[in-house]
Amino acid sequence: MIGGYRGKEGQWAFMLHRISGLAILLYLLLHILSIGSIAISRDAYEAVHAVESHWLFSIGLVFVTAGVLYHALNGLRIIFMDFAGWGVKIQRELFYLVLVISAVGGLMTGVLTLGRILGWFPEA
Repeated sequence: MIGGYRGKEGQWAFMLHRISGLAILLYLLLHILSIGSIAISRDAYEAVHAVESHWLFSIGLVFVTAGVLYHALNGLRIIFMDFAGWGVKIQRELFYLVLVISAVGGLMTGVLTLGRILGWFPEA
């Protein structure tokens, strides 16, 4: 793989798709463990949620959101490439569109998260 690396958009899309997929899998496993901790005890559940309420964890959720957006939209890009004749012709443009939408979504989530951390928004 390293010897054949050319750094084109398709290869970056492939690598980012795999990395975002692994990040989503890790998040889902953590989420299952978090929810499942109630089966151990209420103290374990509250201890896990105390860790999850830390601001660093909230920042991590911003990256998870951007990763989920990227993974979902890149999946649609792949579908267009596989099933539409025009998809391959504009795959480079679609890759950059996916990146822009993912970045905008991540930034919007980051602003909302930062606002929540800094107390800009009233508690619901």
